[in-house]
Amino acid sequence: MVTIKKRNVITVTDLGRTETWVKFYNGLCDDCVGSCCTMPVEVKIVDLIRLGVVDEFDAVEPAKNIAKRLMKARIIEHFNFKNEIYTLARRSNNDCIYLDANTRRCTVYENRPNTCRKHPQVGPRPGFCAYNQKR
Repeated sequence: MVTIKKRNVITVTDLGRTETWVKFYNGLCDDCVGSCCTMPVEVKIVDLIRLGVVDEFDAVEPAKNIAKRLMKARIIEHFNFKNEIYTLARRSNNDCIYLDANTRRCTVYENRPNTCRKHPQVGPRPGFCAYNQKR
């Protein structure tokens, strides 16, 4: 939890409490530590293809086989068989595996999943994010 001062208002953001999140505006990400990159990222097969971890030709094999292979490779941490939704793996500190630990920037930004592309327009609290300022 970090206390920040924006526009003369002190805000405390807590990832688990969306009511503490900050209203998103362009430029907010410029001095953020990537708090959104510690939330679970749900992806579909098209995202895995874009990320380059699944080949288009492999996408025709059963989703559970793809999931087993990606779990073994530690690229995903969970697979929802009913909806065929994969959850990307995270490090022990909950950072996405594609988040650079030093710069706090996405290492696959151009190929990022749709979930990330659409954040914060969609998600737990549309239009808001768990902004935490760099120190």
